[in-house]
Amino acid sequence: MIKCGRPAKGNESLSRDRLLDAALELFLEHGYGNLSMETIARHAQVSMRTIYSQFGGKAGLFGSLIRRCSDQFVISLSDEASPEQVLSEFAQTFLYNITKPDAVRIRAILIAESPRFPNLATEFYEQGPLRTLEQLTQFFATQQRAGYFIEINPRFLAEQFISTLRGERLQQVQLGLAATPSEQEIKIWAQQATHLFLYGCIVNR
Repeated sequence: MIKCGRPAKGNESLSRDRLLDAALELFLEHGYGNLSMETIARHAQVSMRTIYSQFGGKAGLFGSLIRRCSDQFVISLSDEASPEQVLSEFAQTFLYNITKPDAVRIRAILIAESPRFPNLATEFYEQGPLRTLEQLTQFFATQQRAGYFIEINPRFLAEQFISTLRGERLQQVQLGLAATPSEQEIKIWAQQATHLFLYGCIVNR
């Protein structure tokens, strides 16, 4: 018999991760609108009450998946190296994660279903892109105070850096017109985009 009560304290994080893993698998298979909470609960072997108490509903569960992914971007920002090195390492992590097949699929699901489920779009943006932008904004603001970057709105700098990273190649990957890049290809992509963002493309004369 499967017990769906409250897990022991030491197992709570493991139980949460198991639930998120099960939800991700189902979202990828069924999409968002066609997936019921009952199916998620059954697949994860938890009660419906557990899902609602931990995530507030399906949109909150989806948002937690996005937040777990964006955690990988946030922790890659450090002040223990040069700004160029930090941005280049962040760029590699960012591009590696958003070009994964699962990430591309999740984004496709979001775009297709957000008109029907506006809360889904809100959860995605707040837990993913917005959170990443806020961390980058803080990084640029800190480096501006240290005299590394010019005095310009740090949020604008963060937005432009993300835009530089995405580029045309990401759109091709998302449309299935280009294969998932290898780690070496991502490294070169990240380094070139970061260098262009920091130094531009005009030859100094």
